[in-house]
Amino acid sequence: MTDHQHAAAGPGPASAPAGATAPPPEPADGSGRFRRDRRHQMLGGVCAGLGRQCDMDPVIFRITLAVLSATGGIGLIFYGFAWLLVPYEDEEENEIRRLLTGRVNGHTLTAVLFALVGCGVFLTLLNNDGVLSFAVILSLLLAGAGYWSRRRGAPSPDHLAAQAVADAPPEPQAPPAPAAFPSWWRDPIVKDGTHVGGTGYLWGPRDTRDADIAAAVGIGLDARTGPRGTAYAPPPRPRGPRGTGGWIFLLALLAGGLGTGLTWEQHPLGTSLQTGLACALAVFGIGVAVSAFLGRTGAGSIIMAVVTAGLLAGSAALPKDIGTDWTRTTWEPASVARIRPVYDLGAGEGVLDLSAIRVPADGTVSTRADVGLGRVHVIVPRDVTVRLSIDVGVGDIQLPGDKQKDVDVAPGKHEEVTLEPPAGVEEAGTLDLDLQVGAGQAEVSRAAS
Repeated sequence: MTDHQHAAAGPGPASAPAGATAPPPEPADGSGRFRRDRRHQMLGGVCAGLGRQCDMDPVIFRITLAVLSATGGIGLIFYGFAWLLVPYEDEEENEIRRLLTGRVNGHTLTAVLFALVGCGVFLTLLNNDGVLSFAVILSLLLAGAGYWSRRRGAPSPDHLAAQAVADAPPEPQAPPAPAAFPSWWRDPIVKDGTHVGGTGYLWGPRDTRDADIAAAVGIGLDARTGPRGTAYAPPPRPRGPRGTGGWIFLLALLAGGLGTGLTWEQHPLGTSLQTGLACALAVFGIGVAVSAFLGRTGAGSIIMAVVTAGLLAGSAALPKDIGTDWTRTTWEPASVARIRPVYDLGAGEGVLDLSAIRVPADGTVSTRADVGLGRVHVIVPRDVTVRLSIDVGVGDIQLPGDKQKDVDVAPGKHEEVTLEPPAGVEEAGTLDLDLQVGAGQAEVSRAAS
């Protein structure tokens, strides 16, 4: 008897080879998908479901998510969205569907709160690379441990059994049950006139009580009378809940303007915008929860909340040296001794006029100009050699010889050049110039004389 015959001969338990391990039991629904665990939950059942899915102790996931919540908010974001999107093992409807249909409870609001607080903590620590790197590494380690734990219990494939199953004839199956009413294009009326179901025709008789197409679409029926000539009145349309999206948007605008206005004078532009957008995001979160209680949560409020969160992330990336006041200033040192090491400007236009200084032939003078948002224009003496190092986050760089109308705005511009004095001019010393512009334009030109 061949190996294939041995594998196919004994389908019962007695035919299993000695020492073989039985495969792990499948879930009750046979899907094997990640679901929340209701029986062993402590809060939302997410960690209990992860422990059951990965065959690990749920305490490992609880401790790790607590650490990730404190170091970057990633744990709160994951737990909140998993709570909203993943249903229980004995349900098919998740919390986000209940929220959007107005059937909300304390668990749904807690999940929304977790997600919003996690997003806020994550956006505030967006510039902290060390904390975010630690959170990402810990998340990858936890995911790897879960994957290894899930795979270690999976039985190795039995090629002989698989081949036996492939060679076996297919099992007989019952014919499919009809899923629709008979109709004239599928089941025509027989010769004796009998028919199961509706009339089968679009213009069927008015006194039929079967579910046919004429009764469904009301073709050929008077709008004011029923099938037997009785008076017909359409049922009153229930009045739906009123939308709250307009009020939420208005309150979010007011909260954002108030938060930005209160911090406009004392803080940089990025901090002020973060405060206003965080207030607006909080209003959107509270508004979504309140509108869920009232039975109407529009998609517009959720979209605006996502847009506000994106703007909050963008404002967190703004340099801290960008101020809220637009300033126009001119620096004119009269000698080398009066040149400052750094000229700083938050937002505005600054002109650094160095045309009056005289650099000795064997000397070197260094200075730096930082502008967060705006334009810096440096006028260098005619007889010096200029060594330039220019960095512009987003904007344009203008050097001597470039056309004024030739503006090329691009992100991440960097140039390191050396400008020699014009021919026929007695050379003087060297000027080391470092220009840093967050967003705007950096321009260098030579004095006329």
